[in-house]
Amino acid sequence: MVIKLGMIGLSEGNGHPFSFSSIINGYSDSGLADSGWPGIYDYVRRRDLSEFGFDGVQVTHAWTQDQDVTRKLCASSRIQYTVDLAEDMIGNVDGVIIARDDYENHLSMAIPFLKAGLPVFVDKPLSLDVGELRAFRPYLESGKLMSCSGMRYAKELDEPRASLGAYGEIRLIRGAILNSWEKYGIHLLDAILNIVRCKPVSVVAIDAPHVSVAVQMDDGMVLQRDALGELCRCFRIDILGTKQITSHEIVDNFSMFRRLLWHFVQSVKTGVPAIEPDHTLTVMRLLIAGRLACNERRKVSLHEIRI
Repeated sequence: MVIKLGMIGLSEGNGHPFSFSSIINGYSDSGLADSGWPGIYDYVRRRDLSEFGFDGVQVTHAWTQDQDVTRKLCASSRIQYTVDLAEDMIGNVDGVIIARDDYENHLSMAIPFLKAGLPVFVDKPLSLDVGELRAFRPYLESGKLMSCSGMRYAKELDEPRASLGAYGEIRLIRGAILNSWEKYGIHLLDAILNIVRCKPVSVVAIDAPHVSVAVQMDDGMVLQRDALGELCRCFRIDILGTKQITSHEIVDNFSMFRRLLWHFVQSVKTGVPAIEPDHTLTVMRLLIAGRLACNERRKVSLHEIRI
């Protein structure tokens, strides 16, 4: 039996429909080269054929708001069917990937599929609206909804995930990203909260020309996060412990996306949540608290964000 997936895109600056579909279906060299996403084509074409595809899984349907983009998406990743409306996939697929990071539209796009009982992956961030997150919560808990950053599965962080004790007492973890806190802060939060065992307590803004926040953890450790705005590619994490200090530049998009998609496929097969629902909601609360801390210039407790 083939698990049929629907791919939904596109939001400005986000090529995930092309990368995700290529990883699952394989790709057409000429189609992906002509897709308008040269960066994705460059890192995809460097991978071995053995790294593509999941047994018995295929992206069979696609929709974007632009017919020309949809045509390019299908040509690049050998997707067989297009639909006039995203909801037309219902009854024809076994799960849906909403590969868009315009979080303001996530609930309205996802809810028809969730109500139809289909498993859904929603690109990061899930939502920054408390009411919408409350609406999403039952689907996270039932295993029908998954949402995260691919950086949660970054290959460059395998070592600290496997040997956290080697650091001794971790005093500080710093992370820096390009672009905005709202859309890109989740990369750092998902990555780091999948390494450490402590829990975030509060957020305070740091005086800086860009968005900079410090997150207090329940064991006394501090996470410092900087969203640097427009600059060259930057996804960097530094872990500073009493016994070891390491730096990690995260560059392997393909591996993290493949791992993310593997976990989503497993959740489709088993019905078991790929990520603990409370983890997803905690990351969203941190994004909301960070924005509040910067806007209101005060310390924001996570207890204030009730979901």
